[in-house]
Amino acid sequence: MAGSGTYLMEAALPFPVMIAMECINVGLNTLFKAATASGMSHHVFVVYSYSLAALLLLPSPFISRRSRRLPPLSFSVLSKIALLGLIGSSSQIMGYTGINYSSPTLASAISNLVPAFTFILAVIFRMEKVVLKRHSSQAKVMGTIISISGAFVVTLYKGPRIVLSSAPSSLSLHHPLASSHSNWLIGSLLLTAEYILVPLWYIVQTRIMKEYPDEATVVFFYNLTVAFIAAIVGVVLETDPSAWILRQHIALASVLCSGLFGSCLNNTVHTWALRLKGPVFVAMFKPLSIVVAIVMGVLFLGDSLYLGSVVGASIISIGFYTVMWGKAKEERGVGEEKEEGHTHNLSGNKESHEDQRVPLLGSYNTHRHSADNV
Repeated sequence: MAGSGTYLMEAALPFPVMIAMECINVGLNTLFKAATASGMSHHVFVVYSYSLAALLLLPSPFISRRSRRLPPLSFSVLSKIALLGLIGSSSQIMGYTGINYSSPTLASAISNLVPAFTFILAVIFRMEKVVLKRHSSQAKVMGTIISISGAFVVTLYKGPRIVLSSAPSSLSLHHPLASSHSNWLIGSLLLTAEYILVPLWYIVQTRIMKEYPDEATVVFFYNLTVAFIAAIVGVVLETDPSAWILRQHIALASVLCSGLFGSCLNNTVHTWALRLKGPVFVAMFKPLSIVVAIVMGVLFLGDSLYLGSVVGASIISIGFYTVMWGKAKEERGVGEEKEEGHTHNLSGNKESHEDQRVPLLGSYNTHRHSADNV
């Protein structure tokens, strides 16, 4: 019963947790935009937030080694974590620079490229199976295409206004075109580069978890690596020493929230979900971020709601649930195959056992019948 409960928790829990993480990510991006608008350097932000996360996770390697049996932290694992840190720091620097030039909504829209890139890489690295004759594979492919189509609808089609804004947003966060065209173009290119690197991060992280299945320890070393690389980049590119002093309350709040809920909690949860469900499952939650961004913009920032956002969000939701249905059907199929194999093995063992007993019994009866005749 305990094993069944654990299985159900691992099967069901990642779904609501990943939705919660996407909500947190949108909120953190919006807070970051507000902080950079007040003058905070994004290079300083990355260094401080990841350093704080590494500090929070510092006890995890010692606790993990004592509480559970783990393989040794080999050079292979550490080198993969270093590669993960290089990919992560590059994507974070590009991503936050892109948000600084554009908006959190544009970041959420372009993040919808992640499922397609992740799906392709997962198939190449044999982490995901595609058998086009199966309904589960068809659902995953079609759902991914539908989600990306919905993202492009949100980004490219504005449409008539449905809900009027209650107050003008001083930060102009609600639409990608709110920034100047040149800044928007630079931001979109940087964000696209970030979301090409994110699927690589998922793939490498999944491989690491197979060798060393301890999320907190891996994320600790990852955050430490990102903070170190970002510090080197920050020292070179951020020439003003006063930029390293957080004077605004919004900047301090952004660093604290990102370090605690982003670099620490979010990375740990994503790593946990990657270990349980794989990279495609995690990537498919990215399209939901733009839906969350639209809802938060309307509710908390006083943004207007446009028809394009509603239509695009609906298409994204359909694509998302199509992929989730395909993944669930695939997992049920694997479970049924295992159960059938187990039943077949039990049946085979029973037949084999009977085959072993019957000849002996037949030999005994034959010998007894012969003795009676004599």
